[in-house]
Amino acid sequence: MTAAKSAPVTTETVPTPAGDARITLHPAPAPRAVLALGHGAGGGIEARDLAALAAALPARGVSVALVEQPWRVAGRKVAPAPRTLDAGWEPVAGRLAGEGPPLVVGGRSAGARVACRTGAASGAVGVVALAFPLHPPGRPEKSRAQELLGSGLPTLVVQGPADPFGGPAEFPELPDSHELLALPAGNHGFEVPKRAAVGQQELLELIVSAVGDWVLRVV
Repeated sequence: MTAAKSAPVTTETVPTPAGDARITLHPAPAPRAVLALGHGAGGGIEARDLAALAAALPARGVSVALVEQPWRVAGRKVAPAPRTLDAGWEPVAGRLAGEGPPLVVGGRSAGARVACRTGAASGAVGVVALAFPLHPPGRPEKSRAQELLGSGLPTLVVQGPADPFGGPAEFPELPDSHELLALPAGNHGFEVPKRAAVGQQELLELIVSAVGDWVLRVV
């Protein structure tokens, strides 16, 4: 049997109330799901975890849409307020939800917060929260747990133990609809120190495998 050939990566601009967003779609040959991922406030879709998911999951039947917020597309350096981030995401998620395969939304850091706030209204069936920023560094009293707990959808949280925005042990008890993957190493960017028991590539493979398994269970 001949393996299905990979479809070419495409880019598309989507108008939103916050400006033009951009989708970079890594399509699966026979998609069972679409995973839309947003970036954080301090970086773009080149983040190591987003890039690893986009490279690996299409072979498992999950198309990956990496979404650049309008402020990044416009070349600005500072992310806007949460309501503007939501406005820049919602039309993209709605467009992807209407294209066929079930949609799972997610992202890293600020992108995870956006997905939690808007996922249920977008028509998505689940949320993947990578490095969810539970609180500002050093400010555990400023918890954002309610955004996560109130996602209204099955939610996977992937968290590194050295994350200054909140390690796995800091998360509250999650409802049955939510699952927390506590990684064996990694900071907020899932960077692994040289002397860690697990290597950088091994950690990324763990993330990719766990996210892929979870998405295919949810859809």
